[in-house]
Formats: sequence, structure tokens, C-alpha cells
Amino acid sequence: MVKSRKRKFDDLVIAVVCFLFILLCLLPMVNIFARSFSSAQAMINNRVSFFPVEFTWESYFYVLQDSAFVRSLWWTALLTLICTVVSLTITVLASFPLIYDNLKGRKFYNGMMLLTMYFSAGTIPNYLLMKQLNLLDNPLVLIIPSCLSIFNMIILRSFFYTVPDSLRESAEVEGAGPINVLIRIYLPLSKPVMATLALFYAVGRWNGFSDALMYISNPKYAPIQFKLYQIINNRSAIDVAQQEGFASPAASEGLKAASVMFATVPILLIYPWLQRYFIAGVTLGAIKE
Repeated sequence: MVKSRKRKFDDLVIAVVCFLFILLCLLPMVNIFARSFSSAQAMINNRVSFFPVEFTWESYFYVLQDSAFVRSLWWTALLTLICTVVSLTITVLASFPLIYDNLKGRKFYNGMMLLTMYFSAGTIPNYLLMKQLNLLDNPLVLIIPSCLSIFNMIILRSFFYTVPDSLRESAEVEGAGPINVLIRIYLPLSKPVMATLALFYAVGRWNGFSDALMYISNPKYAPIQFKLYQIINNRSAIDVAQQEGFASPAASEGLKAASVMFATVPILLIYPWLQRYFIAGVTLGAIKE
């Protein structure tokens, strides 16, 4: 079927609007990128907009010389990997049993899980709970409390519902148990949605800092976003500028911009590897035959 001219024009307008919207969202990041490569004098004179002025690597050298920042970067990468694997495992184990109609108490389990999406104890009770569990200043406090997202569990459960029951029943007739059915049938068919959920979990953990702010005091376990939060909100800007070798407080903006780039770029590099799965995963169930 050949598209009409009006349809082609509408598609072009939508594409242009989407492009402009994406460009508008990227402008702050472009500005930070330019500031991270600009000289201190250019930022003091406020001559930096969207292109580096007096190009220099000085800010990145200072960041790489900060052993605490580099250690925090590697720790966050390891923490993100661990949290993603643990979260995906628990999400699968929580969603797969709920597709069985003969599961006793299935409605009760569904109701209790959905209840946690709308109601929570609050910040202070959560802090007291972590204290009672001896998880304060423990790296496990960054993994256990957020290891399961009920929203992601519902997405995966909904996908499992789309797998024909005949596949499961035929495997059960051959003597396969629930674990074999999950590993040999459901998980191979779930690559797109699993990749999408992995991206959600990884981005959420990489960008998280509120749990570290409340529960972590040991700088050894501080994730990169918490370290970045400390840098951006450092009130002693003059001392920071002098310690880092800058001529004035305004020059420390280059250090902040370079820190933002180090904290943002690694997680952005993951998306191209998961893009083809991500596109398929977010459109699951959108079209029905």
C-alpha cells in the first residue's frame, strides 16, 4: 500500500518534532561536555556555551588523579553488575510461579505484591529496619532492599502469559519439571524482555544515590552518583579549587563537568548493545494478531 502525500507529510512532521525534542533534552549534556573540555579562564569569563573554548584535558586529568573517584567508579560498575544479575534472578523467580493456575494462594500473592507498589512504610521506618538488620554501612544495603521491582515483575509475568500453554504442557508430559520448563522454554523466549528489564535495573542502580545517602557512611562503599552529589554540592568551593590547582572557584566548574561526564557516559555505552532487544521488549504486547 502506497502512502499518501498527507501521510508522508504527517510522518515527517512527527519525525522533526521528535528530533527537536531529543535535541532540546541533550542541550544541557552538550553544555556540560563543552565545559569539561574548556580551560579555566574561558569558564571564568563565561565564554563556554555548546562548544569547548581553549580545548584542554586538564579537568579529566584531575578527576583521574582522584583515587577515591576512580575507586567509586569501579565499585559502582561492580555493584551495578551484581544488582542487575540478582534483580533479574529474583524477578524471574517471583513472576514464573504466578502463571500457574493451580498455585495455591496465587491471588493473595498477587495482591500482596501489588500492595507494595502503592504503600510503603516511609523513610524513617526503613532506616530503623536496616539498622535492626545490621545493614547500615554494609554494601548489602545497596543490593537487598531494591533487588525486586514489582513493576518489572508484572511486565515479565505478563510476557510469560503470552507463551502458549501447549509448550509448557508438552514439556511436562515429557517429564520436565517447573525448573526445566523455565530454563528450556520460557527464558530462551524471554531475551527481549529480559534485556529490557536488565537495562531498567542497571540504569536504576547506576543513577541511585539516595540509599547511599541514608545508609552508607564509609566512603569505600559510596557509589559514583553519591560521590558526584558530594562534588556538585560541595560548599567549600574555594578550598576545592585551591586543592585541585585551579586559580579561582569558578575554574572548579571544569572538575564538576568532567565528573558528570565520567558518571554518565559508562551507562550510556550499554544502550547500543541492548538496543535491538530493548526495542522488541518495550513493544511486547503492543500488537496482537
